[in-house]
Amino acid sequence: MRPDERPWASSYAPGVPLDIEVPEETLVDLLDRSAERFAALPALDFFAATTTYAELAGQIARAAEGLRRLGVVPGDRVALVLPNCPQHVVAFYATLRLGAIVVEHNPLYTEEEMAFQLADHRPTVVVAWDKVAPMVHRIVAPLGVRHVLSVNLPSALPTLKRLALRLPVKRATALREAMTGPAPGIDRWEALVRGPALDPTHPRPATGDVALLQYTGGTTGRPKAAVLTHRNLRSNAAQGRAWMPGLVDGREVVYAVLPLFHAYGLTLCLTFSMSIGATLVLMPRFDVDMVLEAMGRRPATFLPAVPPVYERLAAAARERDVDLTSIRYAISGAMSLPAAVAELWESVTGGLLVEGYGMTETSPVALGNPAGDARRIGAIGVPFPSTEVRVVDRHDPSRELPQGEAGELLLRGPQVFGGYWERPAETAEVVLADGWIRTGDVVVMDENGFFTIVDRIKELIITGGFNVYPSEVEHALRELPQITDAAVVGLPSEHGDEDVVAVVVLAPGATMDEAAVRAGCREHVAAYKVPRRVFEVDELPVSIIGKVLRRQVREELIARLATVPPAP
Repeated sequence: MRPDERPWASSYAPGVPLDIEVPEETLVDLLDRSAERFAALPALDFFAATTTYAELAGQIARAAEGLRRLGVVPGDRVALVLPNCPQHVVAFYATLRLGAIVVEHNPLYTEEEMAFQLADHRPTVVVAWDKVAPMVHRIVAPLGVRHVLSVNLPSALPTLKRLALRLPVKRATALREAMTGPAPGIDRWEALVRGPALDPTHPRPATGDVALLQYTGGTTGRPKAAVLTHRNLRSNAAQGRAWMPGLVDGREVVYAVLPLFHAYGLTLCLTFSMSIGATLVLMPRFDVDMVLEAMGRRPATFLPAVPPVYERLAAAARERDVDLTSIRYAISGAMSLPAAVAELWESVTGGLLVEGYGMTETSPVALGNPAGDARRIGAIGVPFPSTEVRVVDRHDPSRELPQGEAGELLLRGPQVFGGYWERPAETAEVVLADGWIRTGDVVVMDENGFFTIVDRIKELIITGGFNVYPSEVEHALRELPQITDAAVVGLPSEHGDEDVVAVVVLAPGATMDEAAVRAGCREHVAAYKVPRRVFEVDELPVSIIGKVLRRQVREELIARLATVPPAP
């Protein structure tokens, strides 16, 4: 699509450009520039323990020298297995300063999940939360990993809070056990960062160098690592800055309730915050009480999160009469934003809540709703500045479809990755000629350039020759008063295609009546889309940021049905 054919141009918020000039700087350069501009301002807040930008730069320099002495060289992988904490931020930038590659990992992974990823990328050093460091050490011992460094979260707390954890009372004991654990025989991160600073003349990374390996399930199969360069990640931070012209450099407060080990949290919280000189309030996990307590100490102005977070925070703030009006902007991602949640949030805060879209392979944001009156609840928005889009036939990506017709979304832009780590075959399935990538998402674009997701290609259900998009059926099910949540999947049928099957979570006090659920659903969708069978569960499996895992729902249903007679 040519620049003069971009129908979303008129939908942009005032002051947002259609294209940006991508800064020719690395994430290291970005941090150094912010440290110069905002030296005395707080960069990090961790339970009221603050770190200024100047202090952060100093800690990064010392940590980089420590890693260098452990043998880390350009191109090496340094695995981070950490919750949100100051040490995470320092380790991230120290690794990048050496020209090495950060690999983020979820510290709550099982040993099997962790072992697969660590063996896949073969790190030189692992920096791990001390609660999981023994497990990590056990995994990497046969892999020839040189060092595992354990991080003690309480060491970053204010002195009084750190001392309080030692009190012989139940609450202190519970908090201490939640935050830290023994890691005997493993080197301490805290000792590493007490040494001298890295020589400022040490070679720096280039914008085209790999900065991050971020594991993703992609469209199918086992996790694989998306290879993201400094330019990819720096571009997305710049695009986000252009998208929010109402933010003021050096004056914003961003709450990191999203995990930094996830692509969404890494960019929307960490790199974006550092690019505008914001104060990043770090929270090891999302907790309503923790957030509301922080609002009384250092009120947020910008909150990236997911719909369940907004719903719970708004309800709690209204119930407890906590003021959230400092939060002028909020961006929701990872799942569809219900209109009721957006309305609740905006009524409580008076600020804007807009939905965006992205994927790990796009660093991650590619589209977003305008931060203004033009936003549309239910749509994922319009393309970010300097982002190109095409809607194509899902069977023939070379054939572009007309406006209004559902097809696969293709993306191209400076934030788009170049492939998966050591996975050429899987890269070839996603990365097309000239830098376009297949998203696997089916979308429709309207006349004003707003995109709406219909569903994922890999989760499309084909029944009786008809296409059924799970999201449409799930929406119909959630409209029923007796249902609070639903997941819809396709299961093999005796006719060779698939049956539409639903798993639902009932509202409090409701009882399961499969016939009534199917009848209610039929009022909203065509008969062939109505689930053939409906199963009740207490809760749906979700990702770390709350996205329903349909693939896991399907696998669990298959196992369950292996012992259940088929429907008549």
